[in-house]
Order: sequence, then structure tokens, then C-alpha cells
Amino acid sequence: MTRALRPVAVPLLLLAGLEAFARTVGRNSDAVAPPSAALLALARAFGDGSLWQATGFTLGAAALGLGLGSAIGASLGLLLGLSRRAAATSFLSIEVLRPIPSVALIPLAMLVFGFGAAMEVSVVAFATVWPMLILMQAAVRQVEPCLLEVSAALQLSPWDRAVKIIVPAVLPRLFVALRLGVAVALVVSVTVEIAANPNGMGYALMIAQQSLDPALMLAWLFWIGAVGYAINEAALFAQRAMARRMGEVAE
Repeated sequence: MTRALRPVAVPLLLLAGLEAFARTVGRNSDAVAPPSAALLALARAFGDGSLWQATGFTLGAAALGLGLGSAIGASLGLLLGLSRRAAATSFLSIEVLRPIPSVALIPLAMLVFGFGAAMEVSVVAFATVWPMLILMQAAVRQVEPCLLEVSAALQLSPWDRAVKIIVPAVLPRLFVALRLGVAVALVVSVTVEIAANPNGMGYALMIAQQSLDPALMLAWLFWIGAVGYAINEAALFAQRAMARRMGEVAE
């Protein structure tokens, strides 16, 4: 029982402290609400359907952006990992583009796509392409040389070498990159919605703030944290399952 309660001890203490503060010193505050009031606001959002609609939009945009960014990043990482010449040629371009904050692209994305899912997906894709590209390139470079020698001895085509030799060898590490990308995708999606896109959980959070409803604002913060935790656990489960299947130990 002690071991089971240990991970939640600190969060429960913090919530209890916030509850006590909000009901005493901060009872007239427009920025702080008791967690119990936030839970009631969350239940109302459950009931009226607004929570599901906003959550579905955010997760849909994050998933599409992550899928697009991962596909581009994995393809480029595979190419750059196999070709030293291509890596040297593209090094400057990648190092110039990679440090650009994804939110800095919001004005450009709004000009191109306007408001809506396409704009959000494009920004998420830009943010998630780099972890996949960098980790894929590094993983390909670390493939056992004997595997590449076997592919050369078998006279495999470049496509067969990539599909049958390299991708299975780097697959466990790709799940590490995917786990990083999942977290980045959710953070960027909510940020885009707070900054510009009138949809999703981030926009609902902003509406609660502008309406001076701290209980609902805190409810959305709790919910975004819970969704992020659930997604991370699912990604970690998939990573460990793949590691067990490949005979490795997941971190």
C-alpha cells in the first residue's frame, strides 16, 4: 500500500495545500480556485460535451501533425544516415531550421492555411520532424556493420536493405523518438490553440481565463495534464512492448 501511494503523495499534498489556500487567504481571488470547485467544473464540461469536442480536436490535430512530422523525419533521417554526402550537404540547412521555435511559424501558417486544423497540423509537424530526424539518423549510423555487410553480400537493393535490415534494427530506438514526439505534439497543439487557433483545449482554457472563471481554467489545466499523462503512458507501454519483442530492455 505504501509503495502504491508513494507516487501520488506529493500531488495530493499540493492539491490539499491549494484547497486550503483557495478557501482561506485566496478565497476572493480571480486567479485561484479550490481543486474541489475545479472538479465540479470538469464534471459540468463532461456533461455538456464541450470537453469531448475540444479534446477530440486537439488530439486529432496533434496526431495528424505527429504522423506527418514523423514520416518526413524518419524518411530524411534514413537517407541522411545512409549517405554521408547527403548529410554533409544538408547539415547547414537543418541546423538553421531546427532551432526555429515552432510557435514562430504561427503567423506564416495562418497566412497559408488560415484558422483551423490545417494550420495547427502544419505547426505540429514542423515541431515533431526534428526529434525523429535526428534520432533516426543517429540510429542508422549505429547499425551493426556486419548487418550492412550481409546486405551487400546478398546484393540487396537499397529499398530491400532499408526495409529488411535497417528499419528492424533501429525500430526500438524509433519508439523512443516517437515518445518524445508525442509529448511535443500535445504541447505545441495546446500552445497554438492558446495563441491563435479558436478550437481545442487551449482555446477553451483561454476562454475560461477571459471569463474570469478560475475553477474552469484549473479544470482544463488538470484535464490537459491527465491527457498528457495517459498519452505518455501509452507511448511508454508501446516502447516497452517493442523492446521486449526485439529482445532489449526499454529505458
